[in-house]
Amino acid sequence: METATIIAGIADIVHEVTGADPAQVLPDKTFMDDLDVDSLSMVEIIYACEEKFDVTIPDDAFSDIQTVADAARAIATGLAA
Repeated sequence: METATIIAGIADIVHEVTGADPAQVLPDKTFMDDLDVDSLSMVEIIYACEEKFDVTIPDDAFSDIQTVADAARAIATGLAA
């Protein structure tokens, strides 16, 4: 799956969870600082990504996901497994 497709899916999820404009969900944006995602919403976003893309992101990897690109990499890694 292409990275752009994964990022578009993440943008949809961020919009659903937080109401943020999907056009603002870009690879270099941080969830907490740039997109104003709090820690509870971040967990919701990660679980929604796991469901949408049918992957498992290990709990210990959650803290490594700071940017949209980090989330896309975690999803791509899960898809490749």
